[in-house]
Amino acid sequence: MPSPTGVNDVTLLLLHGTGGNEEDLLPLGQFLFPDAALLGVRGKVLEGGMPRFFRRLAEGVFDEEDLILRTHELARFVEEAVQTYALNPKRIIAVGYSNGANIAASLLFLEPTVLSAAVLLRAMVPLQPKVLPDLTDKRVLMLSGRQDPLIPSHNTEKLADLFGQAGADVTLKWQDAGHGLTNPQIAIAQAWMQQFAL
Repeated sequence: MPSPTGVNDVTLLLLHGTGGNEEDLLPLGQFLFPDAALLGVRGKVLEGGMPRFFRRLAEGVFDEEDLILRTHELARFVEEAVQTYALNPKRIIAVGYSNGANIAASLLFLEPTVLSAAVLLRAMVPLQPKVLPDLTDKRVLMLSGRQDPLIPSHNTEKLADLFGQAGADVTLKWQDAGHGLTNPQIAIAQAWMQQFAL
């Protein structure tokens, strides 16, 4: 359930990693944008009892059919939340970590009207869209680790390239880190968020 809409009329859509829940990223959201409404979502798919947003066949191998289904499902959920909580549909920013970052990327490709921007923490290419959407009015921040054992750097760069080809204003920041988040990268995300504070 989101907090009351902040003075900046921005909502952060918080999307956890594998094994997380709808409350995991609330402290991060409050740090990144204290005045924003926070909409935490729990993934509906279970893998070994751990919530995820979509199924995978193996590490880094996604069930694309399920991913597409869950992406459209999440989009409808966000649209309902906009109505229920009187949120501004033009100021929804996804903040996703790992599995959550991947479904946020999928939202941008398959449901581009839902998000105005996204912070993707440890994202990889979720799927290769048949036709790239027009993302010319979208801003995307990707924070990635050079030592990430789960995501090859070329995969991250391919995702950034796809966003760029679609016209998004994409920023990819690397750090000498693994899959876990680091304080310097969170500070980068907080500074990036300031552009929406008007």
